[in-house]
Amino acid sequence: MKYKHIIWDWNGTLIDDAWLCVEIMNNILLKRGMNSITIDDYRENFTFPVRDYYIKLGFDFSVEPFEVCGMEFIHDFKKRKFDASLYTMIESVLDSLSKIGISHSILSAQNQNILDETIIHYQLQNRFEGVNGLDDHYAHSKVNLGQSWISALSYDPAEVVMIGDTVHDFEVAQTMETDCILMASGHNSRERLEETGVLVLDSPEEITRVLMT
Repeated sequence: MKYKHIIWDWNGTLIDDAWLCVEIMNNILLKRGMNSITIDDYRENFTFPVRDYYIKLGFDFSVEPFEVCGMEFIHDFKKRKFDASLYTMIESVLDSLSKIGISHSILSAQNQNILDETIIHYQLQNRFEGVNGLDDHYAHSKVNLGQSWISALSYDPAEVVMIGDTVHDFEVAQTMETDCILMASGHNSRERLEETGVLVLDSPEEITRVLMT
C-alpha cells in the first residue's frame, strides 16, 4: 500500500455543501441588487483567498469592506451549518480504508470552532488523527496550516495523499510535498481541477477503488 495516511479537505470533499454556499451567497447578492449565481457559476469562480472570489462576483470593497459581507456569509452559514449532508457512503469509505491501515485527518479552511461543531454533529470525531481549521473566518489560505500539520505527522510526505475538491487543495498538497486527488463533486469545476494534472474523481466512492487497487 503506497499511502499510510489521507489528509482530507472538509467542505465539498467529505460534506456536500456547495449548494448551500450558493443559496447563502444568492441571498447576500439579492440584498444588494446584484446578479444571482448558479452552481456552475460558483464552481467556475470560487477560489482562495475567498476575498478574490467576492471580487469576481462584483463586490466593491471601496464601498463595502470585505469584512462586512464576508461576516454576513459566515453568520448565515453558522445558522445553517447542519443543513448539508455527508456524501453518500463516505463513512463506509473511511471505514474501508482504515481497515487496510490508512489513517485520516482533516485540513480545512473553515473556522476551527465551526469545524469542530460540525464534526461532532456528524459523529466523526473518533475517525481522525487531527482536525485542523483556521483561527479566523476569512479563508485566506490553508498553506501554512498544511505545512505545520505535515511536519507534525509521523509519516513521510510520500506516504500521504491530500484529497480535496479545489485547486487550492492541490496548491496545499504541493507545499506539503504530498500527492493529491481531487473530487469534481465539490466547490470547483472538473475543468479547473483537471488543469492541475492530478487524478480527478467524480465521487468519494471511487476513492476506495483507486487506493485499494
